Amino acid sequence: MSDRLPVYVLNGPNLNLLGVREPDIYGRETLADVQALCERAAGDATVVFRQTNHEGELIDWVHEAREKASALVINAAGYTHTSVALLDALKTLTIPVVECHLSNPAARERFRHRSYVSAVAAGVVSGFGPFSYELAVRAALRLAQERRAAADRSV
Repeated sequence: MSDRLPVYVLNGPNLNLLGVREPDIYGRETLADVQALCERAAGDATVVFRQTNHEGELIDWVHEAREKASALVINAAGYTHTSVALLDALKTLTIPVVECHLSNPAARERFRHRSYVSAVAAGVVSGFGPFSYELAVRAALRLAQERRAAADRSV
């Protein structure tokens, strides 16, 4: 699969503080640990793994993924619940999108129950800590593979 486009794994605000920020909710693993887990889960596929605290930068990366990715895994963190601009950017994608969260937003504060990302995601993986990312990467790669197979059959 190394000749294929990479899977993008994009992370929103405060995820750079994994391991120290609210470890009772988010665990003690760092973002570097999560990146390593994603790379292992991807096998021989390439992972582009990024984190930002800036909404515009996250949107720019979504735009980049339109041309350069086979699939997108996104943990938009707080922007999940607030960013219509991010939703609009995600709507431009034709690649599979998988929403990912370490915690289970549905079991948390009421404001976290609304996800703008879910409106365009093929699926959501949440509540399993870093394992959520492994599952999300595997799902995204499978969806991308199924999409390529369908395109090959139609040729």
